Amino acid sequence: MRLTENTQPAILTVSVAAWRVLDEKGIKPVFAAGHSLGEYSAHVAAQTISFSDAVRTVRNRGKYMQEAVPVGTGAMAAILGMSLDAVAAVCGDAAQGEVCEPANINSPEQIVISGHAAAVERGVKLAQERGAKRAILLPVSAPFHCSLMKPAQERLAVDLQKLQFSAPKIPVVCNVYAKPVEDAESAREALIRQVTGSVNWSDSVQLPIARGVQTFVEVGPGKVLCGLMRQIDRSKKCLNVEDEASLQKTLEYLTTSPVKT
Repeated sequence: MRLTENTQPAILTVSVAAWRVLDEKGIKPVFAAGHSLGEYSAHVAAQTISFSDAVRTVRNRGKYMQEAVPVGTGAMAAILGMSLDAVAAVCGDAAQGEVCEPANINSPEQIVISGHAAAVERGVKLAQERGAKRAILLPVSAPFHCSLMKPAQERLAVDLQKLQFSAPKIPVVCNVYAKPVEDAESAREALIRQVTGSVNWSDSVQLPIARGVQTFVEVGPGKVLCGLMRQIDRSKKCLNVEDEASLQKTLEYLTTSPVKT
């Protein structure tokens, strides 16, 4: 299960299962979004792609991403308490001819960088010197969401071009552009670009907020996105569904609280 080619379809399956139960209970979202792998779950919920196609694709996605860079060559690190501009400057100064790039812009307080191991290590040191609250290397198997993933992107693009995509039934806010994709080809292109592109999660959440959304439901294992929501906008409600207990708590709130978008 720790191999990413197995982890990715497993997480997708749990996420889609949780969404299907909510759907059967009459809970209908007005937007969908997913963090990295979660964008595939969002597209299954929006009926852009079928569940079976998504499962096969994310298994290959994990395999391609793992094989794109030899083990030990790449790394990722979390930078806490530093602005995006400051992190981008750190990456530029740390690169020294190698790759060091912002990978996950998770919240105003948390940005993950990715690239060659030595460059990322230099980035961690520079961030600490320049006032970051924390800068720590992450225990990951590959440097995701940076230009080192180009071989994986090229292989995945071939698979995605073969799949049947439909126009999403609800807008899906894509990671790369933090904008809704509302047609089949835009959805496909965003999933291709996502492999090497940054996950612009903070802006992806701010978009539905700007359009009046007050309540978010995280589906799938864990509550990481609800934690990030507290850093992005504490005034918004974030619920989660990952098991029976969390399902019942979420349904109770959605069905008995005053109606909120």
